[in-house]
Amino acid sequence: MASPAASSASSRTVPARPNLAFRQLRGRLSPGEFAAAVRRSAREIGEQVSCDARYVGRVESGEIRCPNYAYERVFRHMFPGLTLPDMGFAPREAVRGRGARTAAVSAAPLATDPDHRDTRIQICEESDVLRRAFITGGPAAALGFAALHPIEAAAAAASAHVPGPRTSGRPGTAEAAAVEEAVRHIRLLDDRHGAEGIYRRAAQPLRAAYELLDAGVQRRSVSDRLHAGAGELAITVGWLAHDSGRFEDARSHYAEALATARVCGDAALEAHAFCNTAFLARDAGRPREAVRAAQAAQQAAKHLASPRLLSLLALREAGGWAGLADRAGCEQALARAERLFAGGPRDGDPEWMTFYGEAELAGLEAQCWSALGDAGRAVEQARRAVALQDSHFTRNIALFTAELAGDLADSGEPEEAAAAGARVLALLEQVRSARIRTMLDGTARTLRAYHGGGAVSEFLERHAASAASGGGGAGPRAAGGPPPGRGGDPPAGGRGGPRPRPDRGGRAAVVQPRCPVSFQRSIAGSP
Repeated sequence: MASPAASSASSRTVPARPNLAFRQLRGRLSPGEFAAAVRRSAREIGEQVSCDARYVGRVESGEIRCPNYAYERVFRHMFPGLTLPDMGFAPREAVRGRGARTAAVSAAPLATDPDHRDTRIQICEESDVLRRAFITGGPAAALGFAALHPIEAAAAAASAHVPGPRTSGRPGTAEAAAVEEAVRHIRLLDDRHGAEGIYRRAAQPLRAAYELLDAGVQRRSVSDRLHAGAGELAITVGWLAHDSGRFEDARSHYAEALATARVCGDAALEAHAFCNTAFLARDAGRPREAVRAAQAAQQAAKHLASPRLLSLLALREAGGWAGLADRAGCEQALARAERLFAGGPRDGDPEWMTFYGEAELAGLEAQCWSALGDAGRAVEQARRAVALQDSHFTRNIALFTAELAGDLADSGEPEEAAAAGARVLALLEQVRSARIRTMLDGTARTLRAYHGGGAVSEFLERHAASAASGGGGAGPRAAGGPPPGRGGDPPAGGRGGPRPRPDRGGRAAVVQPRCPVSFQRSIAGSP
């Protein structure tokens, strides 16, 4: 019979050493910008990796000692002539297989202190591909979801597996990592396909995440990761609800995330929850609440060393001022957002902000000018947003193109508006978003006055056919607020609040908040 040391060799630990060589390769790019470069390089060679800032951090910290084969091909494409050791990675045979097991046995004394296991890495968990298979390859692969339409496959894959509480022992680093990976995976699906098709499927991992918290965690480091991961997952699910037009569900999940942030004293999570609350309030026709929530987010984020985060939060505030028809307040917030954005990316930028770049800045500014009735400036910024958008964010391309179509229609450019609207209809074959459909419905109503043949008539016919087949339509209207965008009742003082936009935070499910009702009320009333 194998000895205990030999039988558990694959789970022995070795110290994590920072990968300084890889950090040098990143140069002056932020982790988020470098991750975007990795994704672009992957597409160039036909690979598909969901690299983000957190993955880059795991590599640079030494947590990932050797990348999986897909990442290896991408890195070799990015840095021709360099080997894995040149990039600071350990040889593959030293991390996996017989060599890894031998090294693990010799390193056995390092694993004897259970209170410090989370400061090292488990060899059996070092492979990014194993973690991804655990999250996405289980039920999705077993049931053959790859054969489905891309959106149906995305919906199935959104049921990312988060393990429930262990029958013996307490949740540990593996469970915390699974929650974090579920957040990344659902966000990636949302970027590509929109929220509507994957909204309800995301409920299971959220329930599992809070069950893990309820099971109790012994180590503080694991507890902090689980709280942060569960909070981010609540925001992610809330965002799916928001983008699907289910505003009350979204509000519930954002409140859940905010409660989690305050329980564990996580300022970054609190800023994120308030950021999405502000965005939701704007879309739901509550512009004054949007201003207050955005200001609360800025207060929470003031010590986080992230000018880009503060820039986004200033844009959230600007959207509220635009909804109130306060041009001076909106312009001041926009100027602050641009000044902070010019400060450039920082290592302290949150992982969830990878979507926020020049395209997002321009798109949000376009929505503000549109709400203030300045169609010319709205068109200018919307054009920039479409031109600058990273192809990775398919949903955002559709959204900003829909914004451009609406602004062109408002400015008296029907033919060009119809052409942009037709591009959105084509993108809606890949993306399902109630917000985008609602925006396109408003554009179609404006263009009916120009019906007389040509591109406008062709667009209107295609739009009507799409709506009749279930691909158009305004989508579900959220209780307690108008539908987002140009189709809804205008908020007080505005001509019709800013049209919705793409963002990386909140998403929703049928799970109700776990915080006490009294605490939820206190959150709702927070400045």
